Amino acid sequence: MSWLFGSALASTMVTPERALTGRDGYAYTVPTTHTVLGTPLQGPWPDGTRTITLGMGCFWGAERIFWQLPGVVTTSVGYQGGYTPYPTYEETCTALTGHAEVVQVAYDPAVVSDADILRTFWESHDPTQGYRQGNDRGTQYRSTVYTTTPEQAAVAEETRAAYQERLTRAGYGEITTEIRTADEAGPYYFAEGYHQQYLDKNPGGYCGIGGTGVSCPRPLDA
Repeated sequence: MSWLFGSALASTMVTPERALTGRDGYAYTVPTTHTVLGTPLQGPWPDGTRTITLGMGCFWGAERIFWQLPGVVTTSVGYQGGYTPYPTYEETCTALTGHAEVVQVAYDPAVVSDADILRTFWESHDPTQGYRQGNDRGTQYRSTVYTTTPEQAAVAEETRAAYQERLTRAGYGEITTEIRTADEAGPYYFAEGYHQQYLDKNPGGYCGIGGTGVSCPRPLDA
C-alpha cells in the first residue's frame, strides 16, 4: 500500500507553506452506511457515543481491528493531522498534505471504555517506528491519537506511559505517537468509498498491521 515519492518527503513533515492547496469539498462521494455494522458512517449516532481518531499505519487493517470490538458503533477511515483541505488518497500518499491515514472509531463508553480502545490501539501496531509502520513508509503512516474528550486525553497519556515501560523492558525504543486533541489536529476528512471497510470488501487484501507482541497494562497490572 505504500506510495513512496522520495525518501526526503517520506521522512520529513511538510510545512504549511509547502502543503498542497486542496479544495473546498470532497472530490468523491462519501458512503453513508458501514458495510459490516450497518450503522451510519457519518452519524447521527446514539446519545453518549464518543469518537476518537487513531493512526497506526495502513488504515485498511486498522479499521477492521476496531469494527470487531464489542461496543463500537461504527468506524471509518480518513485523513487528519495535516494541512490540505479535502485531500485525496493519492495526494495524501505524496506526503505533501501532512495528513496521517487514520481510523475514526465511534463507540459506546458504557460497553467499551476509553482504556479498552487505547489498549487495543497500542497493542495492534508498533508505536516506536516514527514515520513508518512495517513496510509502509512515509509521514502518512505515523502513529497518532486524536482525542475528543479530556478523559480520552488523560487515558491516552496514562496508557502511553504504562506501555512505554513494558516496551522498554522488551528492548524497544521510545514511543513516537503524536497525541493531540482533535481540535489541534484539524478536521477529519473521510477517505474515498473504496477505502471504507476495505477488508470486508476484499477479505484477502493487504493488511499491513502488526503489533509488538507486548501487552499494554490494565489497571493494577504493572
